[in-house]
Amino acid sequence: MTRNTALREAVELPEALAGRSIVLVGLMGAGKTSIGRRLAARLGLPFRDADAEIEQAAGCTIPELFSRYGEGDFRAGERRVIRRLLSGDPLVLAFGGGAFMDRETRAAVRDEAISVWLRCPLQTLLRRVAGRDNRPLLADGDPAEIMQRLIDVRYPVYAEADVIVDCVDESPDATTTRVLNTLLGWRSPRRLSVVLPSTSYDVVIGDGLLMRAGALLAPRMEQKRAVVVTDDAVARLHLPTLLRGLQATGVTVNQIVVPPGEASKSLASWQRVVDQLLEARVERRTTVIALGGGVVGDLAGFAAATTLRGLPFVQVPTTLLSQVDSSVGGKTGINTAQGKNLVGAFYQPRMVLADTDTLATLPPRELGAGYAEIAKAGLIGDAAFFAWCEANGAAVVAGNREAQAEAIMRACAFKAAVVGDDEREEKPNDGRALLNLGHTFGHALEAEYGYTGGLLHGEGVAVGLGLAFRLSAKLGHCGIADADRVVSHIAALGIPAELHMLNRRFSAATLISHMRRDKKVRDGALKFVLAKGIGQAFTASDVPLEAVTDLLRDAGCEA
Repeated sequence: MTRNTALREAVELPEALAGRSIVLVGLMGAGKTSIGRRLAARLGLPFRDADAEIEQAAGCTIPELFSRYGEGDFRAGERRVIRRLLSGDPLVLAFGGGAFMDRETRAAVRDEAISVWLRCPLQTLLRRVAGRDNRPLLADGDPAEIMQRLIDVRYPVYAEADVIVDCVDESPDATTTRVLNTLLGWRSPRRLSVVLPSTSYDVVIGDGLLMRAGALLAPRMEQKRAVVVTDDAVARLHLPTLLRGLQATGVTVNQIVVPPGEASKSLASWQRVVDQLLEARVERRTTVIALGGGVVGDLAGFAAATTLRGLPFVQVPTTLLSQVDSSVGGKTGINTAQGKNLVGAFYQPRMVLADTDTLATLPPRELGAGYAEIAKAGLIGDAAFFAWCEANGAAVVAGNREAQAEAIMRACAFKAAVVGDDEREEKPNDGRALLNLGHTFGHALEAEYGYTGGLLHGEGVAVGLGLAFRLSAKLGHCGIADADRVVSHIAALGIPAELHMLNRRFSAATLISHMRRDKKVRDGALKFVLAKGIGQAFTASDVPLEAVTDLLRDAGCEA
């Protein structure tokens, strides 16, 4: 057995690192080469130094290359060498101080490697480079001033690295151990690609994403400037973390804070947000970031869609409901006195960051409301996913982070597939319209409550799912056992699944009146999503009004 084989067996690489190179970035003096050699030995991987590879390919030193050809040509050659190295077998690669500054090189690293920034304070760097004569960038001028300028310019870009390790005055072996331990404990966030006829974007799911927002968003931002739209409640909990994450990569941020609750999805609120965007002198490359639940996402998205005829838009949903539903698919809008979401636009985000850490701040009721949309995905077209929900739903609602991430990933993947096939809900009888399972009843209930927060959207959908399956059974499309299974599962998690669980009296005539105002009404006829069984949803516009009335009366409604 060779030494490298023994070392590879001694260190068990996590799945996120398997088959990928490790790139070390940092300023001169950060210790990339010395630590890189040690890290490679402990992982059983080959080590390469990008500067050494460049010198070998060019037949002269880095200072000579700078002197003969200038920095522009040097960076072009450097880019070619790095691409060649990353295209081969996994290795540990130490970058020169300026290599990671190149956008194309950073893109290649994201595709092929895990990047590690060895972050050092100025004084540590100065001590390490003192007396060295092979640093062309330090040749003319005071080293402290030059290094500080490099820090100011490069550290916001280095912050895009996957992993950041703070280097202190310790031995290279000690720092290598800390780098290795950080890598072994690192988990890559889950990524889901939403591919649409008009565009594509990633949904990124994991913990700690707010603090990493700048690193994750920078590749998709046209300008390092953003306006965060949030509400008072979310601002207190999560805005400081998001701001730190954005500012770490040099993003300049303005803030717009609205009152929490459905009342903010109004024409007046939309006008105030647009006015504040314009007062902030946004440009057409300035990104609008929605930080909050579905209300903030819908409001901010509609403002982004309509300001300057369209600003780049990012969703950072902070509730389970918004992470699995409203943040994906591009529906934005506001409510009017005539109904919910009657004014809006299809406007796709550039990215969605679903940070599962934010779910820890939600009360159980909010988690339950979000879970209804997760279960809905399985009920529409994935019976196996609904079976997964029956086995794991309690863990999701109880706050199990891994179960939540898996549920978000599966629900978003299902929705992405549906939206990708019918982006603008143009298929009248299938496609995206199926996502309204439970919503005709749910929106009527929300309207009856007046969108005051007395009934959460997800709770309305939960009751609506039960009613949709009971209506399907009444009309002979599915068995009553399927309806009972749906209601039993939702109710077992403490989520209202039937009208009587809302502890309020309803009028069948009033609820039907609300349904008639729903935007899904076509040619004056009520449209429902029904089911032939678990995972077998379909749309129907020929449902007899009498059947709906009888169903609501059977459920306890007054005439």
